[in-house]
Amino acid sequence: MSLSHSLFTRAQSLIPGGVNSPVRAFRAVGGEPFFVQRAEGARIWDVDGNEYIDYVGTWGPAILGHAPAVVTDAIRDTASRGVSFGIPNPLEVEMAALICDWVPSIEKVRMVNSGTEATMSCVRLARGYTGRDLIVKFDGCYHGHVDSLLVKAGSGALTHGEPDSAGVPAAFANLTITLPFNDVTAIRSLFMAEGSKIAAVILEPIPANAGLYFPDPGFLELLRQQCSEYGVVLIFDEVMTGFRVARGGAQELYGVSPDLTALGKVIGGGLPVGAFGGRAEIMDRLSPLGPVYQAGTLSGNPLAMAAGLAQLRELDRLQGWRLLEDLGQALEAGLRDILKSHQTRFTLHRVGSMFCLFFTGGPVSSLANAQRSDRSAFAAFFHRCLEAGVYLAPSQFETGFISLAHAPADIEQTLRVFESSLHS
Repeated sequence: MSLSHSLFTRAQSLIPGGVNSPVRAFRAVGGEPFFVQRAEGARIWDVDGNEYIDYVGTWGPAILGHAPAVVTDAIRDTASRGVSFGIPNPLEVEMAALICDWVPSIEKVRMVNSGTEATMSCVRLARGYTGRDLIVKFDGCYHGHVDSLLVKAGSGALTHGEPDSAGVPAAFANLTITLPFNDVTAIRSLFMAEGSKIAAVILEPIPANAGLYFPDPGFLELLRQQCSEYGVVLIFDEVMTGFRVARGGAQELYGVSPDLTALGKVIGGGLPVGAFGGRAEIMDRLSPLGPVYQAGTLSGNPLAMAAGLAQLRELDRLQGWRLLEDLGQALEAGLRDILKSHQTRFTLHRVGSMFCLFFTGGPVSSLANAQRSDRSAFAAFFHRCLEAGVYLAPSQFETGFISLAHAPADIEQTLRVFESSLHS
């Protein structure tokens, strides 16, 4: 009996489902999760001594790799002076200045403790700013476990086939309108009918919680135009893509500026963190300046700020996005070569250091397209990769992450594993 099995057995008697986040339970692929002992660079080791090349990267934050010295040194140094204050500290100001400098659409920013908290705060702020109630989101875009946003959500909710969570009052869901991603006709029709009642449109500019797919040309521009015309707050959820796909996030790649942006993941260096920011006139509606209440005891925690600043500055110093693009291109080129004889069975998507292999042929540009995927085939592929020492997210509807710690040799080894696992 493995130590991971023993730990999972015990965990199930103490923690609902034995896990503290649903996708970790391996329900979508079968079997049991392993328990991690340590992580370093591009690799993780479980409690039974098995070693894996990791493409989950703690679900995105580990962009430099696991436990980079620049981050762990910053945490150690900061912790020696105190781990939490509950009053302002200089690192908060440094982080705010960096975010506002790197993301031009953000004039003011507030730190929070998770991506969920960031999106929740954006929605409340948009409603407080506009005086309206309706929220528009898109099928397959996941914005955390916020009551008003757990409507046809992606990520863990999608994997379990229950996109609407129990415990969410129908009245909340009635204030959220969902549209198919990339459907410009639906957008135009909705704004014509309800534009004056909509407080905000929220979306992942690059959906990365139902696999990974992209906005069609003109889609984001149309949203920007319609929101401006009707006085609607446009919110980009860049928790996944912020500082990951480019220095200024997806909004830099596409040249479209939202009114508010939700951030997380990379800006904490692996520690719990989130942030939201945008136009000053909207942000100034937050308390203590305005009537929209938002607070958090651990917001701007010095350890998270120190870790995030160290990671972002190192990423910038190394011109990390160029290096990540090179690694991403190598993985994509090798995998496309492997897939040449399987063109009708798979669709491969990549942007920078994010990638997803859909087990379905044809274009994937919406949740409906993604749901055509053969989940059983993916589950078999996942377990073959895991047995061969490559760890991918345990769901067809998640994204893979490459880090700067992934060496060309890791990419080559991964491609060999992919080839044998797809041909088995």
